[in-house]
Amino acid sequence: MKLIRLFALPLALTILGLGTTFAQSAWFVVEEYTPSIYVIGHEKHDRHAKDALVEKVKDDYTETARHGFQQSHNPQFIFTTPDNRFSLAFGGFVNLRTSYDLKGAVDNIDFVTYNIPMTDDYANRQRIMMDATTSRLFTKAIINSRLLGRVVVYGDMDFRGGEEFSYIPRLRSAYVQLKGLTIGRDVTTFCDLNAAPQTIDFQGPNAYNFNFNEMIRYEVDFFRNRFRFGVAAEMPGVNGSYGENFSAIPQRVPDGIAYLQYSWGENKASHLRVSTVLRDMYLHNKTTNDNTTQLGWGVHLSGHINITRWIDIYMNGVYGKGITPYIQDLAGSPYDFGYNPKDPKQMQTMPMWGWQAAGQVNIVPGRLWAAAGYSMVRLNERNGYLADDEYRRGQYVFGNIFCNITSNFSVALEYLHGTRENMNEVKCTANRLSIMAQYNF
Repeated sequence: MKLIRLFALPLALTILGLGTTFAQSAWFVVEEYTPSIYVIGHEKHDRHAKDALVEKVKDDYTETARHGFQQSHNPQFIFTTPDNRFSLAFGGFVNLRTSYDLKGAVDNIDFVTYNIPMTDDYANRQRIMMDATTSRLFTKAIINSRLLGRVVVYGDMDFRGGEEFSYIPRLRSAYVQLKGLTIGRDVTTFCDLNAAPQTIDFQGPNAYNFNFNEMIRYEVDFFRNRFRFGVAAEMPGVNGSYGENFSAIPQRVPDGIAYLQYSWGENKASHLRVSTVLRDMYLHNKTTNDNTTQLGWGVHLSGHINITRWIDIYMNGVYGKGITPYIQDLAGSPYDFGYNPKDPKQMQTMPMWGWQAAGQVNIVPGRLWAAAGYSMVRLNERNGYLADDEYRRGQYVFGNIFCNITSNFSVALEYLHGTRENMNEVKCTANRLSIMAQYNF
């Protein structure tokens, strides 16, 4: 009853707003991208020349837009030179999420199944949150260079830079793209941005792998642009248990990542991707006073299938050893490697795997859609290293509905259920109900 009273008013207002919008015939029309474009400089154009310039600028931003999980919308404000050699855009959004945890609360601002408390007490049964830290600002510049072709410079930030609700600005990405190269900080190459549907939960499915990293990446399309190949060197992040005989040292070799993707269908809306990662993780052996390495590796199959205009399928599966930064639920956990209990003078990488699958029904394409899915992550035992109270498996179930009331204003409702199971097979669960409102500018 408390939960019903808590959400009765916002849910009623949301339903009322959707009902009102449905009654408007224009609701069924997907709005065209219409940014506000300002020409800077002294050159004057006649009306036809200015219209042509505007179309060129729009094409630049439409063709370089990147879609998928947590990607920014096209910018609303664009400033361009009269010859369109240089343009600069600004955008962002304000996002407010209101969540209520019931029958088990996650000890995290996001719904991370790894962080589900394993004891049920008075403090973690219920929790209410209102969070605006995922609000975002971004800037994008496009230079049409005679020598280098189209050059894209992009940077964005949110307010997740400190502890919960501290609202400290955080750099998400900052990169330059030209001639197939991406240089800077971006979403890891091991992530398939179009392999998971949107969620109110900022973390997303626990077997997904949406993380940022510093990198040098090269991508190329070939064979009628149906195939894409990418290869990258990325900054390694290592988290392990060193024991008494080993210690941490700075890393010396970047993570190597490569993928091959095949796309098909109208506008190449469907695709399958195979990705691999190799990691050479350095540590110091105190017994021999030498440095040594552990080999980490992983394989990843992901994809998005647009069955019809009304139905989409998303999926990914990952398996590897020592790849905690590339599995959402295990990122930051100390399970890349650990000492061998049968011989503490030896280290071993830890096996881990996960998968997620989701379906989306586009009730009104581009305007109203509903999605649901299941995701699971498993950390495997090796030589009796993991204790009874350590993580074994996490499960993540979600269902949501999103509505774009206008091209700039969206609302959503979501239910999440999660389970954490330890090595001793003790399980604890958590549930979260969330509503979201977002306005793009």
